[in-house]
Amino acid sequence: MATIIINQDNFYHNLNQIALKTGSKEKIAIVLKDNAYGHGLVQMAHLASDFGIVHAVVRNRAEAATIRELFRTILVLGDRAVADEVCSFALNSLDDIRQAQQGAQVELKVDTGMHRNGIAMAEIGKALEMIEEAGLKLVGVMTHFRAADEMGSEYFWQKKQFEEVKAAVKSAGFEHVRFHSHNSAAILRTHTFDEDLVRVGIGAYGYSELPDTFDKTVLKPVMRLTAKRVATRKLKPGQRIGYGGDFTAPKEMTVSTYDLGYGDGWCRGNTFAPFITAEGLPVLGRVSMDFIALESDKEEVCIFDDAQNAAKQLGTISYEVMTALSKEIERVVV
Repeated sequence: MATIIINQDNFYHNLNQIALKTGSKEKIAIVLKDNAYGHGLVQMAHLASDFGIVHAVVRNRAEAATIRELFRTILVLGDRAVADEVCSFALNSLDDIRQAQQGAQVELKVDTGMHRNGIAMAEIGKALEMIEEAGLKLVGVMTHFRAADEMGSEYFWQKKQFEEVKAAVKSAGFEHVRFHSHNSAAILRTHTFDEDLVRVGIGAYGYSELPDTFDKTVLKPVMRLTAKRVATRKLKPGQRIGYGGDFTAPKEMTVSTYDLGYGDGWCRGNTFAPFITAEGLPVLGRVSMDFIALESDKEEVCIFDDAQNAAKQLGTISYEVMTALSKEIERVVV
């Protein structure tokens, strides 16, 4: 099977760049949901912990259980709130409050404009009353920016909305509550960070979605995808490759199959606009479930070392390229 190489130095470089923005690595919450954006939940959790990160964000309790010994706090974004000394749970609706277990640590998410998850601004007072009546421990209040990676006023508009949220929570008498709104794009564009926490996902893994008009923070991709040779053959001019024979050899060629396919989460793509690997090799013909064909006889080839560049070829975003990769692919830290 293919291999995912994780570059520890690049990961630590990125975390350090974020820490320079926050003023402290203790204000970084590393987002490890969805198998750490495809990088490997366990591997990235250990690396983050070794760096000194004490807060993590995951999708569900199953992910949290795998890494709970490594962090001081773990925010669970998408599961029922239960009593837990390490984990806090996002409340995305009033129903989440009703279903929460007494004594659970919770973090109220407020919809300041993204209109995806979170209670409405008008529901803050009611939500705070319900949290108190249900015997829940409010440890955090958060929101999410819908356009932090774009020019314009929306980022500032949502920031102002969140300031109103903070004021409402404080005036209701809640203390020792952490406030956090910044994701990777928001922290990379800001020059004055004044919140308790930043939830860093894609930035930690080496990518910024900010346009060139913003000040550039140098980040380094953490993931490299390689594949190993399975079989090699000599093709004569006119011979065709793979299902449907979509590629016809224009000359005598040495062609090998490599152990990567859509069964591993690699995009099938477009035969007539073939993906070009990091080594400049076009995929020949259709991607199979377990194999691709390249004009090469190398034992191992690098498919990509920059998911953003790969995504542009595939007509998607770096997030999808990385998170789609199978958990079965071996992750190796170097």
